[in-house]
Amino acid sequence: MAERRMTRRMFLGDVIGATGAAVLSPVLARSATAAQNATLHVACNAYSWSVFYQRQGRNFDQSLDEGLAEVAASGLNGFEPSFADVAQVERLAPLLKKHGLEMRSFYVNSLLHEADRADESIRQILTVAPRAKEAGARIVVTNPNPLAWGGAQDKNDEQLKVQAAALNRLGAELKKLGLTLAYHNHDMELRQAAREFHHMMLGTDPANVTLCLDAHWVYRGAGNSQVALFDVVKLYGKRISELHLRQSQGGVWTEAFGPGDIDYRALAEMLRQASVRPHVVLEQAIETGSPNAMTPLEAFKESTQATRRLFAGIGAA
Repeated sequence: MAERRMTRRMFLGDVIGATGAAVLSPVLARSATAAQNATLHVACNAYSWSVFYQRQGRNFDQSLDEGLAEVAASGLNGFEPSFADVAQVERLAPLLKKHGLEMRSFYVNSLLHEADRADESIRQILTVAPRAKEAGARIVVTNPNPLAWGGAQDKNDEQLKVQAAALNRLGAELKKLGLTLAYHNHDMELRQAAREFHHMMLGTDPANVTLCLDAHWVYRGAGNSQVALFDVVKLYGKRISELHLRQSQGGVWTEAFGPGDIDYRALAEMLRQASVRPHVVLEQAIETGSPNAMTPLEAFKESTQATRRLFAGIGAA
């Protein structure tokens, strides 16, 4: 934060010195802050809007045009959808254009720990990827499927090696298309000394596989440990191409991104020190016990403003 304040003071000093109008410095300071915040591109994941809509008895996907209008009204610049086939890209692309939203990244499911099924999964992703790139995508985010959703069973060493090799191959193929692969995790990959998470990082080539740092899933997967989260940034910070943001208070997800369990100001400073400028994606969501005081539009408007204040000058413009 000190570096940013110094830059702002230097800027204001130059302006005031040139004009002799020192009395305008508060106005200029506010203008400089607003301009800096406005340059940060902030996107949001489709999952986030879906759960907020579900709470209201609405279906985001079935009211996509109306929903994307609210995404744009919240001040967000972009939208990160999930794709299973090209038809979904074709449906979404014109609506994003209509509402002035970018799609710099998209999420795909993948099953990579079984060799034969990994081939099929990679082929499916490589079918969708070129059309998504035409629609503006730069990053492909994937979280390889677990053995069973919600289960406690962990992949064995052979499955981890097969998965890492497949992930690396997928990244290499996407790179040929001009796209970046970003590995994403939930909490289950942090079990057993985080062996799955670490092997996906250490068993792949950084030139082919980057990291989508989902800060809160790392925090929760490590037993609500901010120390563990910051250690991941120290270990793999240079590989972070995308940042997923979610906050909690007392371990329960908040409606809006802001103060809470994770010191995001400290995380932002770590990224600044590492000269990392990731694609910033809000994944603020709700769960059992979350407050219920905001509409989706209210929650994401507040979240977007907080994100720009915290990460100005760090995320990709």
